[in-house]
Amino acid sequence: MATFCILTIQIFTSMKEENTTHIIPNSIKEEALIALSHYPELENTEIEFKFKKNIKKSIMQAQPSFLSLFKRKEKRSYKILISESFEIEGEKFDTKDIPKNVMIGWLGHELGHVMDYRDRSSLNLIWFGVKYLLSDSSIKEAERAADSFAVNKNMDAYILATKNFILNNTSLSEVYKARIKKYYLSPEEIMVIVADRDKALQAD
Repeated sequence: MATFCILTIQIFTSMKEENTTHIIPNSIKEEALIALSHYPELENTEIEFKFKKNIKKSIMQAQPSFLSLFKRKEKRSYKILISESFEIEGEKFDTKDIPKNVMIGWLGHELGHVMDYRDRSSLNLIWFGVKYLLSDSSIKEAERAADSFAVNKNMDAYILATKNFILNNTSLSEVYKARIKKYYLSPEEIMVIVADRDKALQAD
């Protein structure tokens, strides 16, 4: 009986720890866990993956939880918001139904933002957010940094799958495609980072 109680407590505790650290909807749990596996630094960082009806100008968005901005950066928590749907040729599709590798790449990019945020002070992060809203160059810097984090975490195949899905294999709006081309790394730039990354690994 005592053994059973101990096992029950251990199971409950592990479930609680998992739920409070990374909260993930079941529909994208496998993809999110694969993306997270590339970021061992985020194992103990609280991150909630959450579907939202609509996200302005984007399909996904990473941001710090507001109240956690008043905590030390080591204790900060984050949200990755995911638009419930997107349009192709005027027809709505559920985001959760996009190809697995594309979803992993998209989530991997957003986790790249979290990596960028985690070492910033709260004041720096607030100023960073203001600049993102007001400055094209700040948007470009932030999005390319997130891509770079993901590629350097060996997620290049997933990031390229996502870009291919957006730019070549769908009829997503031309406005959204133009935004991707303007602010994010191109496939060619990603391959340069991959070559540099592999060269550095060989040197080690």
